[in-house]
Amino acid sequence: MSAQTAARRPAPAMAVAEARALPAADLLAQLAGILGAAGMLTASADCAPYAQGARYGQGQAAAVLRPATAEQAVAVLALLHANGAPFVPQGANTGLVAAATPDASGQQFVFSLDRLKGAIVIDAAERTATVGAGVRLSELNDAAAVHGLYFPIDLSADPSIGGMIASNTGGARLIKYGDVRANLCAVDAWLPGADGVIGFGSPLRKNNTGVDFKHLLCGTGGAFGVVLGATVRLHPLAAQRATALVVPASSEAVMPLLAALERELPEFIASVEGMSQAAMRAVFSNVPAVRNPFPDGEVPPYALLVELGTALPARRLALEAVLQDALGEMMEHGIVADALFGDEDMLWSLRHGISEALRHEGRVIAFDIALPRKEWAPFRAWGEEWLSASHPGVRICDFGHVADGGLHYNLVAPKSGPLALDDEAVAELRTTLLDAVVRRFQGSFSAEHGIGPYNQAYYQRYTPAPVRRLAGELQQLMMPALRCRNVRFD
Repeated sequence: MSAQTAARRPAPAMAVAEARALPAADLLAQLAGILGAAGMLTASADCAPYAQGARYGQGQAAAVLRPATAEQAVAVLALLHANGAPFVPQGANTGLVAAATPDASGQQFVFSLDRLKGAIVIDAAERTATVGAGVRLSELNDAAAVHGLYFPIDLSADPSIGGMIASNTGGARLIKYGDVRANLCAVDAWLPGADGVIGFGSPLRKNNTGVDFKHLLCGTGGAFGVVLGATVRLHPLAAQRATALVVPASSEAVMPLLAALERELPEFIASVEGMSQAAMRAVFSNVPAVRNPFPDGEVPPYALLVELGTALPARRLALEAVLQDALGEMMEHGIVADALFGDEDMLWSLRHGISEALRHEGRVIAFDIALPRKEWAPFRAWGEEWLSASHPGVRICDFGHVADGGLHYNLVAPKSGPLALDDEAVAELRTTLLDAVVRRFQGSFSAEHGIGPYNQAYYQRYTPAPVRRLAGELQQLMMPALRCRNVRFD
């Protein structure tokens, strides 16, 4: 059985049979009657944190609705749907494309998952966890660690599980464990017209019995239904890790180095993260807690953060020695210039400090793109040439998940430069760069952040019309009248 199966139907007192729109005051009164004082926020100051996106978007909510049980959630959503009230599902509000941020109309309700938690049920034998959609990643991992397990989607943020499903979160260890979709067993969700919660999927590893609808709810931002609970796959905690900061011999050596790691250490690679010189320098200049580990402080043109992991104890395998030996051989073959070993947390602090550091440098124009491996070096060379000619003074501070093709291609415009306040020029830059990513280098305009108001126009621009038409028909079928309006797939 999937998450929250005990609550398939709302309590009779909460059922909503009326299909006509109530006056606004009456709608608010009925919502308050379902949720109670703690479950509904209407004051501007209380709603403000929910109306501000993590990176983009500042809106205004009609109210923030915070159900604590599946019964409350179903009753609230049914009432909103019956009255034609638009709403925005929101997890921990850590998303980066404004999909969970209300617009400026003041008409959209925020349907918050932050109280929808309940018990975290760990099945150690099956290596699964059944949780409410509002459970945070850190809370799930704390509960799973007692059993020597964890949910291996590694992020610097602490999102809710419902939000992670809605955005199909990837993270730094995708190359080893896959994204949320690859670790999703079952989803409990509300769809318009449903008499309670619908369960999609099963904890079974093999269950080839029909259409696997849970995947329509993963990566679609709440547009196909609202996730209320889930069962996810857990993995054994690593008994040991080995981490190194590796300097490739050149930019052209990055992909051969990655191929060599995969060839020599395929079962151990957990993460390979790339960082440009400009990104690392920004961290050393703006994040005092992160020290420069490079000899004489000379920051190389590029560095890879390589992490191995295994459940094998050190008495059976010395993992750091395995990594040292492999990198030593790569030095002999001329694809590695240097490798620094040190405290895992210290090395990762450099990678995790980049986003914060860049905000101190100027206006950040961020791209979440993915590229085929063969196009990684050609794209970076093209980007440097194009930007130096078209936007001199703009620095490329790129970093990202090299192993899975993801690249956070962040540009930093000087605070006093022409792009600092010119949104129209920035929009033109975005389109030119993304045209090259998608059409010239066969990449993706959204590697892992998903679709939302921030990049909706690019979805329309690059997604073929037949695909959009089919996606729109599915969305209309599952979410009639598009009550959840922030994400559109038509």
